[in-house]
Amino acid sequence: MNQMILALALFVIMYVLLLVFSEKRWIIALSAAALFLVLGIVPLSAAPQAVNWNVLMMLTGTMAIVELFIESKMPLRMAEGLLKITPNVQWAIVALSLFSGLISAFVDNVATVLMVAPVGLAVAKKIKTNPVPMIISIAVSSNLQGAATLVGDTTSILLGGYMNMGFNDFFWFHGKPGIIFAVETGALLTIPVLLWLFRKEKAHISSAVETKVTNYMPSLLLLGTIVLLIAASQFPNKPEMTNGLICCGLAVIGVVYELVRTRNKETLVRVAKSIDYQTLLLLSGLFIVIEGLTRAGVIDAIAQQFMRLGGGSVLLMYAMIVGVSVLLSAFIDNIPYVATMLPVVVNIANLMHVEPYLFAFGLLIGATLGGNITPIGASANIAGIGILQKEGYKVSTRDFIRIGIPFTLIAALSGAIVIWLIWA
Repeated sequence: MNQMILALALFVIMYVLLLVFSEKRWIIALSAAALFLVLGIVPLSAAPQAVNWNVLMMLTGTMAIVELFIESKMPLRMAEGLLKITPNVQWAIVALSLFSGLISAFVDNVATVLMVAPVGLAVAKKIKTNPVPMIISIAVSSNLQGAATLVGDTTSILLGGYMNMGFNDFFWFHGKPGIIFAVETGALLTIPVLLWLFRKEKAHISSAVETKVTNYMPSLLLLGTIVLLIAASQFPNKPEMTNGLICCGLAVIGVVYELVRTRNKETLVRVAKSIDYQTLLLLSGLFIVIEGLTRAGVIDAIAQQFMRLGGGSVLLMYAMIVGVSVLLSAFIDNIPYVATMLPVVVNIANLMHVEPYLFAFGLLIGATLGGNITPIGASANIAGIGILQKEGYKVSTRDFIRIGIPFTLIAALSGAIVIWLIWA
């Protein structure tokens, strides 16, 4: 009991510090992990096994490939081609939002915003309209679709790693439709919301495909990553780090190709700088902390508390998990939240004798979409607002929630209903 109280106290202190000092999250998480090791809550010999190396390798490789993909200018060319077939500003906003969602299913949400937002700014300047609503729509759409595939977002990679899911499992899992169907249902139902929000934006728009792509290798690598992850999903007894090795291996091929093609070492420097080392270190610390919480019995205790509140009702428990995740993710980072809650919801499912995928998928839907309620709820939102501020535009909380709240409510509710109908 004393060890449980100690572990819980350390975790609470860590989480408070994560909220207060968001720029130092990786230092805080690693420090907490060190304390868990020093105090013997997690044996030093168990630390390497506690860290999910497959997840870290997948993130590293994907980040590198995405950087090469962005440098190739292929996303910009694709966006220009999309705008060419839109009749007016209203549909241009819808098209760019859906396009950012499509890209975000395979590329990090922040990277997606950095790719697509400049196109939205260019469109807004061309027709002399306010770009703020357009960029917000792009950001919230990228957050939504990040949960669609294994490589779409850090939270998806965490879910896949913890539940031992391959790329195909997000599409079809245990003989049932995967989580992508819930995400895409939510995405489709946001179209009427966007059309209504921008019903007055009827100005004509014309665009030409001007961006030239001279290097198609990054596009092939991104496609190759998807294909190989799909192929790896066909082998149930594959080595644990297969997905991570695929992502890192293709990233190395991409970097070597660029070095040979350009004979410029700056490529290696740019790719190395593009990797978010702080997130990797944050996750490494969290993995050890969560192992400590599990060993100390904290995870079981939290699951029991949820059981008391849920009263034995699977529907009420599911609604609680989704609802609480939406509300909390509106204000806190969903990466540590999902990492902490995954073992909790699985324990709850075991205690209630239901499949853990129902609660795990509900957790991902709520935590991913909840960040769309507020400007600070997701990194993609912060990135989009930062782009607007650099251009001299002010973004109020009211501007954001006018789009974020209806977008989140329809997407989260519809996605949660689809998950319930399939997995309950």
